[in-house]
Amino acid sequence: MTDPRILPLEGVENFRDYGGYAVRGGRVASGQLFRAAHQARATPADLEAMAALKLATLVDLRRPRERDNDPSLRHEGFAAQVIQCDLGDQAEAPHVAFLRETDLTPQSARAFFLDYYDKAPFEPRHLELFGRYFAALVAGEGPVLIHCTAGKDRTGLLAALTHHILGVHADDAREDYLLTNVAARVEQRLPMITEALEKSLGKRPSATAVRAFLGVDASYLDAAFASIASRSGSVEAYLDQIGADVAAREAIRARLIV
Repeated sequence: MTDPRILPLEGVENFRDYGGYAVRGGRVASGQLFRAAHQARATPADLEAMAALKLATLVDLRRPRERDNDPSLRHEGFAAQVIQCDLGDQAEAPHVAFLRETDLTPQSARAFFLDYYDKAPFEPRHLELFGRYFAALVAGEGPVLIHCTAGKDRTGLLAALTHHILGVHADDAREDYLLTNVAARVEQRLPMITEALEKSLGKRPSATAVRAFLGVDASYLDAAFASIASRSGSVEAYLDQIGADVAAREAIRARLIV
């Protein structure tokens, strides 16, 4: 049975609502917080479905080169505020460099992601993008979509930080993060991705290795929050650092808890 949070689009992976969770004082509003992979292969039906969401803000967490390689498709009349960041200019995305420089195995994929999540909260471009995203939530102009390339790592971290602000139970936040392993249709896409990697890398990685690279593990998210605790002292102090201070967090809760 498909999770009701997942929007089953044709050409956009991992598109889902990350609201709806029970919290103290009510429930996170549904239909206001969306997350996804890139929309470069969105079909006309996908664009129509996205138009129906009436997005007010779209946060593109990708680097400039990623945006150039897979430009987003938009529906007619698209008028959402687009938040993106050009810091790093044409720098290669870490996951691309990893695939080019390292043999893809389950072990190397895990090591890469643990290291990536340790650093990701403090990447300068993420500090800027995350801060602007939370400012958009404070402004409260309407539904928001956050996305990166696969909609799982950068997007997953930002969704988890949002859940923290809203008081979503840690078990529910983790469940939402792990839903990528279903919503990204990893098993269905495995043969196609394996073949594409074989062409680009010159050798065929194992299905287990590709599965590890395409999916997420709870330990990755734990690594990000451990890094935040170590370097900032607490999640709240980190949020203060990026501009989502006490007043902003209260405003976000007031807007999104119903």
